[in-house]
Amino acid sequence: MTVSKHAAPSTPPMRPHADRDDRLAARVKSLIRAVPDFPIPGIRFRDVMGLVEDSDGFRAATEALARRFRAAAPEVVVGIEARGFIFGVPVAQELGVGFVAVRKAGKLPGEVSGVDYDLEYGSARLEMQAVAPISAGTSVLLIDDLLATGGSAAAAIELIRGMGGDVVGAGFVVDLPELPGAERLRQLGVEMFALCEFLGDEE
Repeated sequence: MTVSKHAAPSTPPMRPHADRDDRLAARVKSLIRAVPDFPIPGIRFRDVMGLVEDSDGFRAATEALARRFRAAAPEVVVGIEARGFIFGVPVAQELGVGFVAVRKAGKLPGEVSGVDYDLEYGSARLEMQAVAPISAGTSVLLIDDLLATGGSAAAAIELIRGMGGDVVGAGFVVDLPELPGAERLRQLGVEMFALCEFLGDEE
């Protein structure tokens, strides 16, 4: 990953799931489909669209993410393309703040900032518009659907910090705790929370 200048983290990392709602976690997990060998052989893809298709489950999930980070008082929510948009926008609405999109290279108009990063099945680049409402001291909540290796989340954090923003938390629907994503975010000084987690080949 290319590293840009960033603000020092102000929020100490906490236990990521100490206050997880076990009943909600079970409900969310029941709505997430497991797709073997996608997008490449050996990858077990966790398809959150089953959750999105269930209106009550989707609403409960986004409200829970907003509730978990409300005390951190984020001033803007940042979502990572593409499913981070699906969850990030309703979280932002629930919190009464704006939403900023982090997109793949070449998808945003105008001047952008970008970070190259490695992910679990290749490499990629993420970009954010330079006109995004993030400046020195802006409190930012990062939202995405799933945390695996943490490559895209770490890249988004670098983008936010490069604009002077303070990442007050990172919320996910799913954590894959056997992969290093959660530890990677802790090392970056970012508090992480996920609604549920899947181990290995767990259905």
